[in-house]
Amino acid sequence: MMKPPLDDSARSTVNESPVRSESGLRRALFAAQTAEDNRGIDIVVLDTRELTSMFDYFVIATGTSRRQIHAMSEEIDHALEDRMGDRRLGIEGYEESRWVLLDYGDVVIHLFEPETRAYYALEDLWGHAKRVPRSTEKVDAGSGP
Repeated sequence: MMKPPLDDSARSTVNESPVRSESGLRRALFAAQTAEDNRGIDIVVLDTRELTSMFDYFVIATGTSRRQIHAMSEEIDHALEDRMGDRRLGIEGYEESRWVLLDYGDVVIHLFEPETRAYYALEDLWGHAKRVPRSTEKVDAGSGP
């Protein structure tokens, strides 16, 4: 199994302002919605603000094939950049596609194949993080961060 990707060189170690955090939540929910729109399953958004100053939210989703994980990652990237003005800081695992990590600084998105998700069990590892409820309503992308 591969090691968990984590490159924190581009992240701030200082807690973000409430405005940034609100923007992060909106972007995390929009990324989760985009994953769902692209047939992602078992989508979870975790609020990690009380546990680390490295990032504010995790979005975790499962894809059913390498092609689908690629499509999900590309659509999330386009949605966050084109509709919310966010730029990805890094990507890990795209070539192998068992676990793709998209790093947006305060929002980190994990796209897994089912076996890899079960193996790393991020929801258990970050078990003290609050789960963010997801509405059935579409998230408004707004005009940027």
